Amino acid sequence: MAGNSIEPGRSVTSKIAAILMSFTNGRGHALGDLARQAGLPTSTAHRLARELTDRHLLERTDDGEFRVGLPLRMLCGETAARPTLRERAPFVVDDLCEATRRPVRLGVLDDLEVSYIERQPGHHPVSTFSTAARLPIHATALGKALLAFAPSQVVRMVVTPSLPTYTQATITNPEQLHRALQCVRLHGMATSCGELQAGRCGVAVPVLCGSGTAIAAVGIALPDLEQATLGRVVPALVLAARGLARELAVDVRDRTTDAEATAASRAAG
Repeated sequence: MAGNSIEPGRSVTSKIAAILMSFTNGRGHALGDLARQAGLPTSTAHRLARELTDRHLLERTDDGEFRVGLPLRMLCGETAARPTLRERAPFVVDDLCEATRRPVRLGVLDDLEVSYIERQPGHHPVSTFSTAARLPIHATALGKALLAFAPSQVVRMVVTPSLPTYTQATITNPEQLHRALQCVRLHGMATSCGELQAGRCGVAVPVLCGSGTAIAAVGIALPDLEQATLGRVVPALVLAARGLARELAVDVRDRTTDAEATAASRAAG
């Protein structure tokens, strides 16, 4: 019995085909249902579905089901519907990591925290959004890039006198944090150095919609914040943010372009 399948002599290709054919009805499937429809042991279905998910041919929904990923939907001509941030974000993170050979994160605001996905250099897949992947807003470059372009009521809820301290470099004074956010808006990028963890530096730029509100932020971990270091990565960040906004069909107006151009020129020195 080849590959521990229920049917003797089945190749890996036939097993993958059986899994993909299970989605022809257009619905998502839980693991057990997927294994049953494909005629595979649950362990085999889980292994293959996980590999297909790592390659974005399948994706996991918030309730844990599998569904067809964006590349397959595009291959089948399902391009009328706009892609979502969750669909496109892993590709942006993956491309940036490959281009810069640095750890990359993409974050969104979620209940006054930063929910993020990331990828490390090397043979590592992009992580998924999860309740465990959370960062404080005020002590990270991602958070400050999001907060600087967030609605005013969100800023008021975050910037309070009771901000937690993580290191000696953490900005907890509301007045100082407001000044830092003004600098982010002025320069189009946010930086952090030792504010969450000593010795950890990073830079991030917002993904802005037409109204100037950040819908996400992309950031890169850096060894330092020297001008030469920033100049090597910020242009790539700006292009990634602009490309993501366009892919999501966000109305990118002059304000967005100005912020991105400022960040790129500032990094270039």
